[in-house]
Amino acid sequence: MDSTPAHNTDIKRLVRRSSLIFPVNVSRFVEKAYTRGADCIVIDLEDSVPMTEKDAARAIVKESIPVVGKGGGDIAVRVNRPISHATLDLEASIWPGLTCVSLPKVESAEEVRIRADIITDLERRRGIKAGTVQMAAAVETALGVVRAFEIASASPRIVTIGVGAEDLTQEMGVQTSAEGRELWYARSKVLVDAYAAGVQPMGLVGVEPFTWREPEKAYVAAVNSRRLGYKGAQSIHPAPIPFLNEGFSVPAEEAEHMKRALDAFEEGLKVGTASVNVDGRMIDIASAERCRRILERADAIAEMDRRKEEALRDPGSMEERIRAAIEET
Repeated sequence: MDSTPAHNTDIKRLVRRSSLIFPVNVSRFVEKAYTRGADCIVIDLEDSVPMTEKDAARAIVKESIPVVGKGGGDIAVRVNRPISHATLDLEASIWPGLTCVSLPKVESAEEVRIRADIITDLERRRGIKAGTVQMAAAVETALGVVRAFEIASASPRIVTIGVGAEDLTQEMGVQTSAEGRELWYARSKVLVDAYAAGVQPMGLVGVEPFTWREPEKAYVAAVNSRRLGYKGAQSIHPAPIPFLNEGFSVPAEEAEHMKRALDAFEEGLKVGTASVNVDGRMIDIASAERCRRILERADAIAEMDRRKEEALRDPGSMEERIRAAIEET
């Protein structure tokens, strides 16, 4: 019997090819974030904010949400791991307009559930529809990798999970590399665990971490990562964002081939066969379902791109709508 929770979000329609993360206490990053084209803007309260600046950073999250949301992408906040800090971070962050809370260095399902309960209480207190705020998990220790499935399955709020390369390799006493052999097991395990839990795996395989002087390399890495089953990746710099968006998208020619194959399969069903030849390849029930999933993914990506394009035509209006929703709480 399936013990994983039903998700609050339609995971199949979730599009997070690129997530741009930046410290919220740097005003120029806040002001420009919406122009970068990321599917998700991640306001950071964790590693990029010094301990002495945490309180000041929390104080500006509420005001920053409408500003970073002007571009129509999802809005997330990365909180600190210790529960004493996480509680304050969540109190400062759960407002209308926020899409997701990013949890770093997760090591247990209980961590997820405790934070999910806090979010539930804040949603109720602030008039936000129950279950609206998503959660994204990062496993960044050996223990987190071992427990990845139970972490990804811990709450119906969880939508993505990925491996934190820097902290994990630091724990292992090895150096990250572009080839990434040192993380093959961890990434492969979390990739499969994500699908088993019904959430999206995040990761970028085949590029040196934190490199943006040659952002076009992110495109090749994103294409390869998409073929492995990953759905998107995070960047601390805006330069790779358009390359991530393109690399994690379904190519037009692939979508067209899938449509022709599915059309041929449907025609075959009408004459009593569930196996047809398309360009020398047999399309049966299993491969037809693959076609449907890929086409649904392409449609969801197109919807995200339309949403961002529409918002950018009048970013001030988008900001006003988010700000008005916050002020009503």
